[in-house]
Amino acid sequence: MSKPLAIVKSLDHLVLTCANTTRTAQWYTEHLGMKLETFTPASDPLATPRMALKYGSQKINLHQKGAEFEPKATTALPGTADLCFLVEQDTNLDEVIQGFQDRGITVLEGGKTVARTGAQGPIQSVYVRDPDGNLIDTLTEEVSGSWEDTLGL
Repeated sequence: MSKPLAIVKSLDHLVLTCANTTRTAQWYTEHLGMKLETFTPASDPLATPRMALKYGSQKINLHQKGAEFEPKATTALPGTADLCFLVEQDTNLDEVIQGFQDRGITVLEGGKTVARTGAQGPIQSVYVRDPDGNLIDTLTEEVSGSWEDTLGL
């Protein structure tokens, strides 16, 4: 095995291609508390301003389908992402489920939290879809119990 060319430290940002960037930005700011940011690339101050959603120390850049910024993914289409967002540990996921439902957003998996395994271990997840059909997982980390309990072993 050859030596890696670089060691990844963390995710800086990702890009979502959207059918309607304004509608997408509104959904994430209203329902998940992200902050809308508009910016112009430093390399081209006369360029069309871009939209991004900030949360924690990351951001999601939004590209309008058919008007994506270059370079872009080979197949940049709305509704092809599966995004998992870790929320504050003291978040009551039952209240999140009720809030989504009250706002007319269908909660998947029978409208319940589901036990899964995240990047750091056991999690509780709530699944919905954003306006483009991307799968959105709002999750909290398990603070008690064992891996065996979470996996039902």
